[in-house]
Amino acid sequence: MKKIYLLAVTLFAAFTVQAQEVVKFAPLDASPVDISYFPNKAVKFKKTDNPNPVIKVLYARPSAKGRTIFGDVVKFGEIWRVGANENTEIKFYKDVTIGGKKVAAGYYSLFAIPEKDKWTIIINKELDLWGGYAYDESKDVVRVSVPVKSVSETIEALSIAFTTQGNVANLVIGWDKTTVELPITIK
Repeated sequence: MKKIYLLAVTLFAAFTVQAQEVVKFAPLDASPVDISYFPNKAVKFKKTDNPNPVIKVLYARPSAKGRTIFGDVVKFGEIWRVGANENTEIKFYKDVTIGGKKVAAGYYSLFAIPEKDKWTIIINKELDLWGGYAYDESKDVVRVSVPVKSVSETIEALSIAFTTQGNVANLVIGWDKTTVELPITIK
């Protein structure tokens, strides 16, 4: 009887192991996702030690890989998702003002139309888009023209960070040899 019981348990275990599906994980993405917060690193501290986040930007970080980015990979005069893969999303935890227009707290998409000397930065209501292919201008909340600044050192991966000037958070976008700054007034 013990042998039959042992055989039954062994067979059951063998069938169970074979029935398990092997999970195939995707390789690392060429443009990894990153998050930038204002105030910088706000979520890395206890809420009592540092202010809560006011702005969060979720974006994919493509690399230059020796390519000319603006005017070539990212075409001048065309809508761009400010990153790779899904469009970049921005969350305002409280109401802000951009380009003189009030923007209510909430989630939005961040797009741009790069030009050689200026960019049009766009905050749009549409979320969960792949790139800028389904971009709908009628859902724009605000558009702001900002000047392009050249930098001497190449910024290999698209980067987004914030600088502060009083009650203004400057959202800084940098890639290749280009940066732009979008002033966001915090109440």
